[in-house]
Amino acid sequence: MKMTFIGATHEVTGSCTYLEACGKKFLVDFGMQQGEDIYENVQIPTAPSNIDFVLLTHAHIDHSGMLPLLYAGGFQGEIHSTTATANLCSVMLRDSAHIQEFEAEWRSRKAKRRGEEDYEPLYTMDDAIGAINLFVPHHYDEEVQICEGITVCFRDAGHLLGSSSIIITLTEDGITRKLVFSGDIGNTDQPLIRDPQYISEADYVITESTYGNRVHDRPTDYVTALAQVLQKTFDRGGSVIIPSFAVGRTQEMLYFIRQIKTDGLVKGHDGFSVYVDSPLALEATDIFISNRESCYDEEALSFVRRGINPISFDGLKRAVSSDESRMINNDTSPKVIISASGMCEAGRIKHHLKHNLWRPENTILFVGYQAVNTLGRSLVEGAKKVKLFGETVSVAAEIRQLPGISGHADVNGLLSWARAIENPKKFFVIHGDPSSADSYAQRLRDELGADAYAPYSGAEFDIVTGEITVDAEPVLVPKKKYSQASGGNVYYNDLVAASDRLARLIRESSGRANADMRKLAETINRLCDDWN
Repeated sequence: MKMTFIGATHEVTGSCTYLEACGKKFLVDFGMQQGEDIYENVQIPTAPSNIDFVLLTHAHIDHSGMLPLLYAGGFQGEIHSTTATANLCSVMLRDSAHIQEFEAEWRSRKAKRRGEEDYEPLYTMDDAIGAINLFVPHHYDEEVQICEGITVCFRDAGHLLGSSSIIITLTEDGITRKLVFSGDIGNTDQPLIRDPQYISEADYVITESTYGNRVHDRPTDYVTALAQVLQKTFDRGGSVIIPSFAVGRTQEMLYFIRQIKTDGLVKGHDGFSVYVDSPLALEATDIFISNRESCYDEEALSFVRRGINPISFDGLKRAVSSDESRMINNDTSPKVIISASGMCEAGRIKHHLKHNLWRPENTILFVGYQAVNTLGRSLVEGAKKVKLFGETVSVAAEIRQLPGISGHADVNGLLSWARAIENPKKFFVIHGDPSSADSYAQRLRDELGADAYAPYSGAEFDIVTGEITVDAEPVLVPKKKYSQASGGNVYYNDLVAASDRLARLIRESSGRANADMRKLAETINRLCDDWN
């Protein structure tokens, strides 16, 4: 029995762990990397066609997003998840495939003008549909025998509708080992969904560490904090643009705004509009409603029992088509725009930022984690200008981050979850940036007296003997080299744009005073000499 760490090792996205046991080869999660990797990931040490099955903790793309690529490579096994996760993946993987195909088409048009080869999408819609058809849904807390010697049980992780920690029991040659994969552990007291459910026993625990070195700065009241942002922005004639994860965070924001409207917490702007501009978010909202009995917490269910939809209200407007999306920015009244993606890396939110970032009356409100090297992270960290669709946009809008609204447990929540497990032999700390993963591993040692290890990609572990057989070293991703044709480097593009501007200035200098033209020529020559 062997475990190999592939992705989300000293990084937050791209979760993937490979296991061999009981004559089977399988994965726990196969997620897409979001933002830029710091470290190289090793390849899965077998062909996709040799993988027998996949266990999926939840539907977020950084855990599920590479499953269509696995299918495209020949994988034909089953994908086991909770029912709600299977429902969400049915729309999220199709949405991801649409983005892959759209971006490949856009890049191919640019490449064709440069005489270069077409871009191929990472995977296609057919690949996504093929992967979706492999899902096998399960209920929470139901022990399922996957094959001889391997049973699994999905426990509610409280992170997202359908999210789970996975308890895996392996029995081979009379030896039994119990592994627990935490998945993403949820924050407590989130709207709509239940708190994380604890697990009492395990031999080995593979745990996330997204907030392994931080404590959430929780506002005393989410609703009041959000209402204050809306009030301040609306009073100055602006709109609030919320980059939001389409699944989970969007539905939470609707839950809060329904209460704000019901309680009249925003004064002088009665009936303000709230646009949800994300087909994926709209489909996910319907899935939330259909899974309410198995996943909602008691507070949300109390509304349902009174005939109230807790994530709907007057003034809620759905934008499905591209035309409906474009029309939103023709509405000049103060409003809320909720659009994906939550880190501003793709999707319709980038169009709304292009139209609204440069307006000082507006607020861009971040309500979720922003990974390193994403547009969202740049804005949160104070960028004054950003590139959107090849155009430089000045950042004049107020940039706010609403603290405490996180789907992830902070370090105290992680430790509470870990303490519930009696005497595990070892913790493996993954799914956190380097400082967070290493810090949380140390906290486990100091506060729980645990044996904790934060692996790098390629680390291997013998599940029977309890030995780390390969203690992988970190391998940095080489810095990208950009050619003029690549269009991939913002600063290079800025330089090309500056040269074009200079060329126009020279062409328009004919007829100017000789002294002015001589001064310009001297300045250009001096600049060239300095840089050479």
